[in-house]
Amino acid sequence: MFHMENETTPATPPETPTRDALMSALAELTRKGSPAISSLAQWVLAQPQELAFHSVRGLAEAAGVNVNTAYRLALALGFSGYDDCRRAFQEAMRQTGGLYGARAMRLSQRGEGARLDELRAAARSNLDEAFSDGNVSRIRQAAQRLLTARRIYCIGVRSCFSLAHYLSYTGRMAFPHFERPLVEPGSIADTVAQAEPGDVVILITFSLYSAEVVRAHEAAVAKGLDVIAITDSYVSPIARQAELVFCLPMAGPQPLPSHGAGFALVEGIVAEMVAASEDAPRRIMDFEKAMLELGSYVTTV
Repeated sequence: MFHMENETTPATPPETPTRDALMSALAELTRKGSPAISSLAQWVLAQPQELAFHSVRGLAEAAGVNVNTAYRLALALGFSGYDDCRRAFQEAMRQTGGLYGARAMRLSQRGEGARLDELRAAARSNLDEAFSDGNVSRIRQAAQRLLTARRIYCIGVRSCFSLAHYLSYTGRMAFPHFERPLVEPGSIADTVAQAEPGDVVILITFSLYSAEVVRAHEAAVAKGLDVIAITDSYVSPIARQAELVFCLPMAGPQPLPSHGAGFALVEGIVAEMVAASEDAPRRIMDFEKAMLELGSYVTTV
């Protein structure tokens, strides 16, 4: 539970806040909020896309404030919590086409050295948070569940397809019950519709959430399949009714949210599965041998 200081009575946000309405509310807080809230509101005014992308902890780190202050900003804007506030900013930025483009434009405002320094610092922070004690426990739970699954489907589209493909490819080297990654929207819906109890569906999407993956989630839940969600918030549409949820940090200055923690996470899951299986190392050696014999790899003298 956060300790919340008294703030100026917040205005009730509109049902569908526009960017202008949110900017006006932030400007009002720069004048009437407490010193800490006023300072953070001014910072968010200059880069509202940062609130749209970051978790409450991520925003606090990016802005150099404590988590309590970031949370109280959302309350001062009239929202019931930080996640509601972030969704409103995402929707407002989406309406104006200002999410990815605004982040890309900000890259030129950073000094040459600062860009890579910030990216490196964010990558380290993302990895530390991805391998928190809670997530390490969930990684082991996921590995154990996947070892007993009848079939495993990895679903992600657009930028998340690379994560789904990597998980499926590395998993299939050792475990034949990993299915090939699904690509076409039609094939995703058709395959999930044909899945059976005992199958596990791993869904991967981050805000902005992909409609195809959300529909796959709805189909999987309707069929009573086990779902593992890899996403960025517990209020993500694929987190509901999931057996396990991984909320990953995605901070960084790059135009798209960082997937570095996502790749580390899926590597961790497969590593735990291989370590727990007596047959997995042999399957990987057989796979490698077959690829060499087929000429798929080029060897050096």
